[in-house]
Amino acid sequence: MQKHLLLDAELIRRKLDRMAFEIWERFSSEDELVLLGIEPHGMVVAEALAEALRAVAPLRITVQPLTVDKKAPLTLVPEITLNLTGKAVVLVDDVANSGKTLFYALRPLLQFDLRALLIAVLVDRKHKSFPIQADVVGQTVATTLKDHIEVETRDGRPVAAYFY
Repeated sequence: MQKHLLLDAELIRRKLDRMAFEIWERFSSEDELVLLGIEPHGMVVAEALAEALRAVAPLRITVQPLTVDKKAPLTLVPEITLNLTGKAVVLVDDVANSGKTLFYALRPLLQFDLRALLIAVLVDRKHKSFPIQADVVGQTVATTLKDHIEVETRDGRPVAAYFY
Protein backbone atom coordinates (compact mmCIF):
# COMPACT_ATOMS: atom_id res chain seq x y z
CA MET A 1 0.00 0.00 0.00
CA GLN A 2 1.48 3.34 -1.04
CA LYS A 3 1.40 6.25 1.39
CA HIS A 4 0.53 9.71 0.07
CA LEU A 5 1.74 12.79 1.90
CA LEU A 6 -1.15 14.89 3.13
CA LEU A 7 0.70 17.32 5.45
CA ASP A 8 4.42 17.93 5.91
CA ALA A 9 6.03 19.37 9.06
CA GLU A 10 5.78 23.00 7.90
CA LEU A 11 2.13 22.67 6.91
CA ILE A 12 1.36 20.96 10.23
CA ARG A 13 3.00 23.88 12.05
CA ARG A 14 0.88 26.37 10.12
CA LYS A 15 -2.29 24.35 10.76
CA LEU A 16 -1.52 24.23 14.49
CA ASP A 17 -0.89 27.99 14.53
CA ARG A 18 -4.28 28.61 12.89
CA MET A 19 -5.96 26.17 15.29
CA ALA A 20 -4.35 28.03 18.23
CA PHE A 21 -5.81 31.34 17.03
CA GLU A 22 -9.22 29.73 16.61
CA ILE A 23 -9.11 28.28 20.13
CA TRP A 24 -7.92 31.61 21.54
CA GLU A 25 -10.82 33.40 19.83
CA ARG A 26 -13.28 31.02 21.47
CA PHE A 27 -11.64 31.16 24.90
CA SER A 28 -10.43 34.77 25.02
CA SER A 29 -12.37 35.43 28.23
CA GLU A 30 -10.70 32.51 30.06
CA ASP A 31 -7.61 32.65 32.27
CA GLU A 32 -6.87 28.95 32.09
CA LEU A 33 -7.25 26.19 29.53
CA VAL A 34 -6.80 22.42 29.85
CA LEU A 35 -5.80 20.37 26.82
CA LEU A 36 -6.45 16.62 27.08
CA GLY A 37 -4.40 14.73 24.51
CA ILE A 38 -5.55 11.25 23.56
CA GLU A 39 -2.54 8.95 23.79
CA PRO A 40 -0.31 8.45 21.95
CA HIS A 41 -0.40 10.80 18.94
CA GLY A 42 -3.18 13.07 20.23
CA MET A 43 -0.94 13.90 23.18
CA VAL A 44 1.87 14.89 20.81
CA VAL A 45 -0.56 17.12 18.89
CA ALA A 46 -1.84 18.57 22.20
CA GLU A 47 1.70 19.50 23.29
CA ALA A 48 2.40 21.16 19.92
CA LEU A 49 -0.95 22.95 20.05
CA ALA A 50 -0.20 24.17 23.59
CA GLU A 51 3.10 25.59 22.36
CA ALA A 52 1.30 27.44 19.55
CA LEU A 53 -1.32 28.71 22.01
CA ARG A 54 1.30 29.99 24.43
CA ALA A 55 2.75 32.08 21.58
CA VAL A 56 -0.56 33.90 20.99
CA ALA A 57 -2.62 33.75 24.18
CA PRO A 58 -1.95 34.85 27.77
CA LEU A 59 -3.56 31.69 29.15
CA ARG A 60 -2.36 29.26 31.78
CA ILE A 61 -2.30 26.06 29.76
CA THR A 62 -2.21 22.59 31.26
CA VAL A 63 -1.71 19.55 29.06
CA GLN A 64 -2.78 16.14 30.34
CA PRO A 65 -2.73 12.74 28.65
CA LEU A 66 -5.90 10.71 28.23
CA THR A 67 -5.61 6.99 27.47
CA VAL A 68 -8.39 5.30 25.52
CA ASP A 69 -8.18 1.68 24.35
CA LYS A 70 -9.05 2.26 20.71
CA LYS A 71 -9.74 -1.44 20.05
CA ALA A 72 -11.82 -2.10 23.19
CA PRO A 73 -12.89 1.26 24.66
CA LEU A 74 -15.02 -0.21 27.44
CA THR A 75 -12.21 -2.27 28.96
CA LEU A 76 -10.41 0.74 30.41
CA VAL A 77 -12.18 3.78 31.79
CA PRO A 78 -9.82 6.70 31.13
CA GLU A 79 -8.61 8.33 34.33
CA ILE A 80 -8.41 12.07 34.71
CA THR A 81 -6.37 13.12 37.73
CA LEU A 82 -7.11 16.83 37.37
CA ASN A 83 -10.30 18.39 38.71
CA LEU A 84 -11.88 19.84 35.56
CA THR A 85 -14.98 21.33 37.22
CA GLY A 86 -15.41 24.91 36.05
CA LYS A 87 -12.59 24.60 33.50
CA ALA A 88 -12.47 25.21 29.77
CA VAL A 89 -11.25 21.99 28.15
CA VAL A 90 -10.01 21.07 24.68
CA LEU A 91 -10.01 17.35 23.85
CA VAL A 92 -7.25 16.78 21.28
CA ASP A 93 -6.55 13.89 18.91
CA ASP A 94 -4.42 13.50 15.82
CA VAL A 95 -7.09 12.04 13.51
CA ALA A 96 -10.87 11.80 13.76
CA ASN A 97 -11.69 8.64 11.82
CA SER A 98 -15.00 7.06 12.76
CA GLY A 99 -15.46 9.23 15.85
CA LYS A 100 -15.37 6.18 18.15
CA THR A 101 -12.23 7.14 20.08
CA LEU A 102 -13.45 10.70 20.64
CA PHE A 103 -16.87 9.37 21.65
CA TYR A 104 -15.41 7.17 24.38
CA ALA A 105 -12.87 9.82 25.43
CA LEU A 106 -15.82 12.04 26.39
CA ARG A 107 -17.03 9.48 28.92
CA PRO A 108 -14.72 10.42 31.83
CA LEU A 109 -15.48 14.11 31.28
CA LEU A 110 -19.09 13.53 32.33
CA GLN A 111 -18.02 13.40 35.99
CA PHE A 112 -17.12 17.11 35.85
CA ASP A 113 -19.19 20.24 35.45
CA LEU A 114 -17.07 21.78 32.68
CA ARG A 115 -17.30 25.46 31.80
CA ALA A 116 -16.78 24.65 28.10
CA LEU A 117 -15.53 21.84 25.89
CA LEU A 118 -14.08 21.86 22.39
CA ILE A 119 -12.80 18.98 20.30
CA ALA A 120 -9.69 19.67 18.22
CA VAL A 121 -8.13 17.32 15.68
CA LEU A 122 -5.25 17.78 13.29
CA VAL A 123 -6.95 15.74 10.52
CA ASP A 124 -10.69 15.12 10.24
CA ARG A 125 -12.17 12.44 8.02
CA LYS A 126 -15.70 12.97 6.84
CA HIS A 127 -16.85 9.34 7.26
CA LYS A 128 -18.14 9.07 10.81
CA SER A 129 -19.87 6.12 12.46
CA PHE A 130 -20.42 8.07 15.69
CA PRO A 131 -22.10 11.48 16.06
CA ILE A 132 -18.92 13.34 16.91
CA GLN A 133 -17.80 16.48 15.15
CA ALA A 134 -14.57 18.31 15.80
CA ASP A 135 -14.91 22.03 16.58
CA VAL A 136 -11.38 22.96 15.54
CA VAL A 137 -9.79 21.14 12.59
CA GLY A 138 -6.40 21.47 10.96
CA GLN A 139 -7.24 19.63 7.72
CA THR A 140 -10.45 18.00 6.52
CA VAL A 141 -10.13 15.05 4.17
CA ALA A 142 -12.86 13.30 2.24
CA THR A 143 -11.71 9.70 1.87
CA THR A 144 -13.29 6.37 1.17
CA LEU A 145 -14.11 4.08 4.09
CA LYS A 146 -11.18 1.82 3.22
CA ASP A 147 -8.61 4.64 3.26
CA HIS A 148 -6.45 5.15 6.33
CA ILE A 149 -4.90 8.34 7.75
CA GLU A 150 -1.79 8.30 9.90
CA VAL A 151 0.07 11.10 11.68
CA GLU A 152 3.79 10.48 12.04
CA THR A 153 5.57 11.87 15.08
CA ARG A 154 9.24 12.28 15.80
CA ASP A 155 10.97 13.64 18.90
CA GLY A 156 7.63 14.60 20.44
CA ARG A 157 6.44 16.58 17.39
CA PRO A 158 3.94 15.80 14.62
CA VAL A 159 6.05 15.79 11.43
CA ALA A 160 3.79 14.38 8.70
CA ALA A 161 0.31 13.12 7.93
CA TYR A 162 -0.27 10.43 5.31
CA PHE A 163 -3.24 8.74 3.76
CA TYR A 164 -3.21 5.32 2.14
